[in-house]
Amino acid sequence: MAGLFPGSQNVARAIIPARERLIFAMDVADADAARRLSDVLGDSVHFYKLGLELFMAGGYFELLDWLVGRGKRVFVDLKFFDVPATVAAAVRNLQRRGVTFATVHGNQAIMEAAVGAAGDIGILAVTVLTSLDRGDLDDLGFDCDVPRLVLSRARRALAAGCAGVISSGLEARLLREGVDDRLIVVTPGIRPVDNRPVDDQKRVVSVEDAFANGADYIVVGRPIRDAADPRAAAEAIQSSIARIFPG
Repeated sequence: MAGLFPGSQNVARAIIPARERLIFAMDVADADAARRLSDVLGDSVHFYKLGLELFMAGGYFELLDWLVGRGKRVFVDLKFFDVPATVAAAVRNLQRRGVTFATVHGNQAIMEAAVGAAGDIGILAVTVLTSLDRGDLDDLGFDCDVPRLVLSRARRALAAGCAGVISSGLEARLLREGVDDRLIVVTPGIRPVDNRPVDDQKRVVSVEDAFANGADYIVVGRPIRDAADPRAAAEAIQSSIARIFPG
């Protein structure tokens, strides 16, 4: 993926290795638990998302370096949101660590600052969290529906030079129509059709629907982490991806 971002205008879905399209959300208690789970998963997972829970537990960057050293891709999901200069400084500190993606969650100036400091890191702009629905947007004071807000934020991300966006699979098709292939679409809230637990994700789709709607990557956490056999769960998802992207 090197050279495709920031701000690439030639993102092609076919160039992504099929087994890297699955990003595992490493939402566990601490870095030691993360290493143990990574050992269990082995080569069933090539791409990891490291989020806020691990960041607050300590050992975040040591874990990041450990994963990169083992040939894994890493997505830093800390949703940077602060004054632009602070966001730029935070993103700049990620350079030379082998990070593939990092998330921002802010306005135009914040996104532009992140992109300007990113170097080879692909900046992903959060559109609307998959844990939010229209009622939640009303509570937050957004006087519009989810699809309109997602498309608006994606267009702003494109103008800011972001590599892509975080979006529910429910809006991925709308994004492909609105910004075509100029942005990478990373889709969380994935629930295999036979495993849709009641949790805080409200706008979920299956693996197949996410890619059919236009996602480039899917982020899967609990269906793998909480499975009786996490590696088998990951391999089952990889098998589904292989059928969608053969060869």
